[in-house]
Parts: sequence; structure tokens; C-alpha cells
Amino acid sequence: MKFPKLVSPKIFPILLVNFIGILGYSIVVPILIFIVTDMGGNGFIYGILGAMYPFFQFIGAPILGRLSDRIGRKKVLVISQLGTFMAWTLFLLAFILPETVLWTQSTGLTGSYIMTLPLIIIFIARIFDGFTGGNVSVANAYLSDISTDEDRNSNFGKMGASTSLGFVLGPAFAGILASTILGEILPLILAALISLIAIFVINTQLKESVPCVVNTGKINFKSFRRFFQVEHKDCYQEGELQSSAPNVGLKSIVKIPGIPILYLVYFLTFLGFSLFYAGLPIYANTILDWSSTDLGIFLAYSSFIMVVVQGPVLTRLEGKISNEKLILIGSLILALSFFLLSYGNLVVLYMANTLLSIGNGLMWPSFMALLSRVGTASMQGAIQGYGNSMGSIASMFGLILGGILFEFLATTVFIIGGCIFLLITIFTWFNSIKQRKEVKLAT
Repeated sequence: MKFPKLVSPKIFPILLVNFIGILGYSIVVPILIFIVTDMGGNGFIYGILGAMYPFFQFIGAPILGRLSDRIGRKKVLVISQLGTFMAWTLFLLAFILPETVLWTQSTGLTGSYIMTLPLIIIFIARIFDGFTGGNVSVANAYLSDISTDEDRNSNFGKMGASTSLGFVLGPAFAGILASTILGEILPLILAALISLIAIFVINTQLKESVPCVVNTGKINFKSFRRFFQVEHKDCYQEGELQSSAPNVGLKSIVKIPGIPILYLVYFLTFLGFSLFYAGLPIYANTILDWSSTDLGIFLAYSSFIMVVVQGPVLTRLEGKISNEKLILIGSLILALSFFLLSYGNLVVLYMANTLLSIGNGLMWPSFMALLSRVGTASMQGAIQGYGNSMGSIASMFGLILGGILFEFLATTVFIIGGCIFLLITIFTWFNSIKQRKEVKLAT
């Protein structure tokens, strides 16, 4: 079997964990707008609900990132997945509760909606999942721990491919399962079960990557005190003695050369994509009159293209094109794709979707590989956690604004997203020129 040659056994467990987590999340993406509207909400409520996860992830991700530097990545990944499982359980509870009307509102800003008890429970579920949703930043920190300069680009490309593969299968499963007699309940049950599977995989397959953490065996849940108990040993790396990971704050992180511009790109990227993810479901539901299956196919197609780009394509490009150039090319392609999304023609939409997937597949893994090279290994949890917070802030505002703006501007929202990616292209270009000048001065 040739598969292990494509994916090293060293990184396969974290790719599997990432894939399982994304699969559980993406199963619900195509049906969420339909759940919200069926329970009395509208585009405004959908945008607010979407913003709950990144807002509380903004709070929780740095905490979990710093915690993973101190007690290890493995334990924090388990904490995050437990939070996800409990959130899906709350989500399912919303379908059992009576649709008691709590209040109604109809204004020019919010539109007309009915706030029901099940909708409130769904809000609580998304809040809980968001606060414990630092698994992405911790998984990226884990991958940074086990990567070398030679395979870093390829590894982050494969991480992106595992994410995209989850997004290929998740929406496809959602469309099939939502068409059964159980409707939207069955995808939610599967999402909860997938979270349990992720916990099992982390506990049995994942080896701790933080070198100073001593207790790296299977995690024991019998005692919370024992769960969090951790012993650090002195680590020698490149001739320097390193004790337990420092408790670094945001002020220390942003002083690292290169971090401010990288965090700005992180923020703008998530802002642009949040406009897409806020506007697309409403666009599909209201203007295009798509079903959850239609939307699921559209998203699955996008993810399939990204699997190809982030896997074999980036692996072939490793060492041939720099991260900075791939970010520049990817962001320019993304800008073009967003402009094309504003057209209602189905062929043009799929053309835009193809370009979006290629641009995202080239840009994001290259950006994450670049970010993972900054700072020391003992700070990667904090660096990734605060980066995740930049994305969370952008997603929070983007999802709310996207839902509101679509009510007034319709597909013009996508043009705004295109302008954001043009800004990223300009910032990346100027930054690369600045770095070349600094290298010349240094030599």
C-alpha cells in the first residue's frame, strides 16, 4: 500500500484528528441556515449565531494555546473535543424542547424574526463549543512541533488537505442524511458521535509533542486533579537550557519580528471568508432557491479542489516557490473569485468556486507554514492561539456584518470580500519588498 509514502506515520494521527473534527463541524454547515429559519430566525439571527462561535473562541483559544505549551497538546485537544461533544448534545436538546416564543422583532436593521426557546439553546451550544474551540490552533502548534524546515510546507499543506477532505465528506453526508425521515436531527447525532471518535483517536493514537512534558501516556479521566497534573523536565535544545514553557502574553508575542503583519493578514483573511460564509447560505436559500443538498454539493466541490491543491500540488511546489509568493498568488486568485461570486449565473458561480478553492489551497497552508516558523517552539501554542483570536475577531464581525449587509446589498457583499483579498495581496507584496531590502542591507 503506497498511502504511507504520501503521509508520514509521524503526522498521520494529527491529520486524522483534524479530519475527524472538521467532518463533525462541516456536517452541520449546509443545514444550519435551514434550522435557524425553521425555528423562527432569519439572516440577521443566522449571522449573530455564526458570530457566537468565533467570539468565544477569541476568548478561549489563547487560554488553551498557552495551556498546551505548559501541560501538553494532547490534553488540551481532549478538553476541546469534550466541549464539542457537549455542545452537540445541547444542539440536539433544542429539537426536543417546545418552540416557546420568547420575543419577536421586526425592524429595518434586523428584519423580522421570532426568538424561540430552541434557538436560545442553539446559541448556548455554539457559545460553549466556541469557548473550548481551540483545537485548530493547538493542532497547528502540534504540527509545528513535529515539523522540520524541510517538510514544514508539505505538512501544513497536508493539514489543509485533511481539513478540506472533511469539508468534502461533511456537506455530502449532510445533504443525504437531512433528506431522511429524521431530517436535520440525524446529521447532528452523527456530529456528536464523530466528536467521541475524535476523543478516542487523540487518547490512543496521538503522542505528546511538547518535549518537556513527562506524563505522555493515555489520559486518565478518573480525577481532574490528576488530569491536569504535569511535571516538566529540563530540555536541551540547540545548546540552551529550557525549563517549562513561559507564560507569554500578547504584548510579548507582537514584539516578535514579522508577527504584526502576519496577524494582520490572519485577521483580513478570516474577515473576507466570513463574509463568504455569512452571505452564501442566505444567497442559496433566498435568491438561488437551493436546497441543503444543492448547497452541500457546492461546498463539497470546493473542498475537493482544495484537497487536490493542498495535498499533491503543494507537495510538488515545496522548495520551488516561496511561501510569500504562494500567499501573493493565492490572495490574488481569491480576490478574482470573490468578484465572480457576485454573478448569479450557475456556470460563473462554479467557476468562482473553483478559483476560490485554488486560491485558498495555495494561500492558507503557505501562510500557516510561515507563521509556524516565527518565534520559538515553546511559544508556538501562544502564537497559534493569539493568531486564532485574530481570526475569531474577524469572523465575529464578518459574520454579523455579512448577515446584515446581505439584507441591503445582496451579492455586493462578495465584492467587498474581493477588495479585502486585494488588500492582502498589496500588504504581502509590500512586505516582501521590505524583507528583500532588509536582507540586502544585512549582507
